[in-house]
Amino acid sequence: MKEQETDVLIVGAGPVGLLTGLLLAQAGIRIQIIDREERVAARSYACALHPASLAILNGLGLAEPLIAKGRRIPALAFYEGTSRCSQVTLADSGEEFPFLLALPQSELESALERKLREQSGVSVRWNHRFDKCEDGEEDVVALVERLGGTGTGYIVPHWETMVMKRLAVRARILIGADGHNSLVRERLGLEYEPLRPRQSFAVVEFTADSEGHDEVRAVLDDETTNVLWPLPQHKFRWTFQLTKTEVPSPFPEKARDPFRFAATEMQEQMRNWLERVIRHRAPWFRSAIKDITWCTQVSFQSALAKSFGRGRCWLAGDAAHQSGPVGVQSMNIGLLEAQALATAVKRVLLDGKPLEQLSEYNQQCRHQWRGLFALDGGLQPGAQATAWARQRADRILPCLPASAETLSRLAAQLGLQLAEKIKALAPAA
Repeated sequence: MKEQETDVLIVGAGPVGLLTGLLLAQAGIRIQIIDREERVAARSYACALHPASLAILNGLGLAEPLIAKGRRIPALAFYEGTSRCSQVTLADSGEEFPFLLALPQSELESALERKLREQSGVSVRWNHRFDKCEDGEEDVVALVERLGGTGTGYIVPHWETMVMKRLAVRARILIGADGHNSLVRERLGLEYEPLRPRQSFAVVEFTADSEGHDEVRAVLDDETTNVLWPLPQHKFRWTFQLTKTEVPSPFPEKARDPFRFAATEMQEQMRNWLERVIRHRAPWFRSAIKDITWCTQVSFQSALAKSFGRGRCWLAGDAAHQSGPVGVQSMNIGLLEAQALATAVKRVLLDGKPLEQLSEYNQQCRHQWRGLFALDGGLQPGAQATAWARQRADRILPCLPASAETLSRLAAQLGLQLAEKIKALAPAA
């Protein structure tokens, strides 16, 4: 088997993997990025960037082009039924970009991939699947499978994925950024601890007859957590938590290819379901639904890896954690992890620092997520907290689109405070 060599092998070409690779390549470190998919995601429910994420992207010259394609959202409001219970604004967050940015994840991934290719000449190796690895003292050897397809069947033909070739990649560091079903995490035997029961959500994107307000609206009732994201061009995205058999069948799966409804019975069925749920959970939403453009059903389970890695193999992003959809914390803090991990790797590979630099990364990330998952006390009500905020404090925490000090400032607007301060991840050198 022919063996290839690189400094860092990154598994996963989502936003976290691409950002990690770009930061390392900028420093002159040789990288390879592999992904089992054919190309970047065409659509995604993770469609919002935090102020801290925009600051990182701005350092790469990517913030302004992305802002031009997205929608600025400076506030988050909380509802229960017809009542507007509270709100937070990012205007006083102290951030360079005091707003959230809503846009398709494909725009972010395409911008990162293009920047990596143009600046460093590195192309993602699509259709390459990580299989297993052996971690040694000086390097790690990963077995990678190149995937292809073949048409099978005669009466009902279909496309079947096959392993076309196997190759070995020898790297000084292996980074798993391959999502919550991470093969890297599984092959390393890193325990992934569920922290909450699994929750299912319906995600529906549609056009409406108005642009709506420039704020995210989270709906927290006694049983469910739901969120409305305003998007560019008169579009919205509703995410509703499912409590029972509430989903029309068939319900499309999340796909990397755009899924567009035709004007059929299926679209009408989906529209009727959506309007019925809106009337029940968010009667204040009065915009007329014009065209349902995309939908999916997805499940989330708050979970955290007991370690972000060991030796020369490390995790970042959803490979190490998963949180709920409202505050989009998992992806955005994953971008901060990409920055922190790239910093640690540069110090090891370029400055000759010991591998313990990566152990410090593990400690920082674990501390961050223990705070976000309320394992160290969570949000506590202060004297200014309303009765509603006191009652919903535990559920408000994963809804706040921030981390570290910015999260504390947003919580303070609700009269809430963290029982233990969440420290920021180490910034890039």
